[in-house]
Amino acid sequence: MTVREGWKGRFLEDFEVGDVFHHELGRTVLDADNSWFTLLTQNSARLHFDEHYAAGTEFGRPLVNSCFTIALVTGQSVIDVSFNVKANLGWDEVRLPKPVFVGDTIYSSSHVLNRRESSSHPDAGIVEIETVGYNQDGTVVIRFRRTIMVYKRGMAPTAQRPIVDFAG
Repeated sequence: MTVREGWKGRFLEDFEVGDVFHHELGRTVLDADNSWFTLLTQNSARLHFDEHYAAGTEFGRPLVNSCFTIALVTGQSVIDVSFNVKANLGWDEVRLPKPVFVGDTIYSSSHVLNRRESSSHPDAGIVEIETVGYNQDGTVVIRFRRTIMVYKRGMAPTAQRPIVDFAG
């Protein structure tokens, strides 16, 4: 039997300006996602949870909470972009050109805009990316720039975890 290590994510050295990552997993938004997220964040805008009210708007139905959209699309990017993050430094230029509705499937991609060494953290560097989220029709529903501090290879903390012996 061969034991193979799982994906360990990208480190600072793995990012090049111009790289594009198409994040593999899409996610269909459920009514429960929108309801729970809206309740958890105490967002009281009726547009997210009152179907009767939303029916009278130009959209004709509830919109998915836009904070859920940014959280989902950021989460989709983690495996490719910030698995080895030391710190999130900010989200900038967040744009929501089209609404998200329950039943939409959201996909995302990220583009590396800048990469540099950190002047104050010798174990890490700064990466700036643009991430775009789009629905099943290819319609862009969110676009943002994100700046992260990413560990250099060999500098990230390691978790001491047990190893399971499949042979025994």
